Amino acid sequence: MVTVFIPTAFRKFSGEREQVEVAGGSSLRQVIERLEAECPGIKDQMIFNGGVHPGLAIFVNDEQISQGLIEQVPDDATLRILPAMGGGSLRHGEGCR
Repeated sequence: MVTVFIPTAFRKFSGEREQVEVAGGSSLRQVIERLEAECPGIKDQMIFNGGVHPGLAIFVNDEQISQGLIEQVPDDATLRILPAMGGGSLRHGEGCR
């Protein structure tokens, strides 16, 4: 089983669950298909124009994926979905307050 950690923004698709277990697959694409069966609607948040949505970072066993949807996902993996962090820029000389 693959343990998928669901970001807060996507929990409306998972019934507010923080993590979901799905059967493993040989690729990220297969894992996302199985996740979609468990959490209808989440796939549309993860895939854009046939690839991983550019606003997401996906990690398999704490390693950021580099091969997109063909990335291999072991059966006992953990998968973390991290939405891109939004925000502005600081002007030179400014810091956090």
